[in-house]
Amino acid sequence: MIEAARQTWRFLEPYHGMIYFAPEAAAAYEELGLTGRAGYFASRSAALGAVPAPVVVATFYNFNPVLVRESITTAWSTTDPAAVLAARYAAADRALRAVLGDAITSPEMRRAATLLREAAEAVAGDVTGRPLFAAHAALPWPTEPHLVLWHAQTLLREYRGDAHIAALLTAGLRGIEALVTHAASGAVPAETLRTSRSWSEEDWNRAVTGLRERDWLTGDADLTFTPTGTARRAEIETATDENSVIPYAHIGESACAELQTLVRPYSRALAKELMPWALARQ
Repeated sequence: MIEAARQTWRFLEPYHGMIYFAPEAAAAYEELGLTGRAGYFASRSAALGAVPAPVVVATFYNFNPVLVRESITTAWSTTDPAAVLAARYAAADRALRAVLGDAITSPEMRRAATLLREAAEAVAGDVTGRPLFAAHAALPWPTEPHLVLWHAQTLLREYRGDAHIAALLTAGLRGIEALVTHAASGAVPAETLRTSRSWSEEDWNRAVTGLRERDWLTGDADLTFTPTGTARRAEIETATDENSVIPYAHIGESACAELQTLVRPYSRALAKELMPWALARQ
């Protein structure tokens, strides 16, 4: 069941993730006075309310805290969470309509929305230790199927994300160290991870040195795991999977397989239009 759960999450991730790259989202946040990274942090954390910046820092684990603090301070001195949430859902609606067209009213979309909502609602009360998921789970459900599907995937990716942070903390990794191990896995280039999370080269090199001293990484110029590092990273991924499986187990492997078939055309279309690097996973 764990493999089915991981694959279902992966197939659906572009359906949610497109909101971070859609021009409709950037334009909606700019209308509220949010530019640069402020729109990202405000839109993803708005469900928490106008909480102090350290709370957002805590939930955005691997980003440079300075960037998060500055972005949130700017956001909540410029607008408010309710306005940002409304802008986010309106932008998701426009972006999905622009890319998927008539597919948003199809029977396949309604079926996918029904299945994923059932999965998400199965864990709606499982909020202990999952702050970002809990905040989003408290939001009202949209009514249109394409937005129900988007909201359901939002919940499930934050449910998994909170579990991943717990696994990283248990492994003794700081946020930047978690990024370094992600780079060492080969999933994303190190420079992309470093710059997108706003860490300096000095910070990054210090984290690499620390992981080498702890026997996570070899002394090679490139980022290469030691046997210990390979095993520890595998433990993190296993713990994340095990603590994210419940919603998918609730609907079962057959429904997960059906979901993958239903959403693959949507995710591929969105990835092709907005996130071409994600196509390899679809």
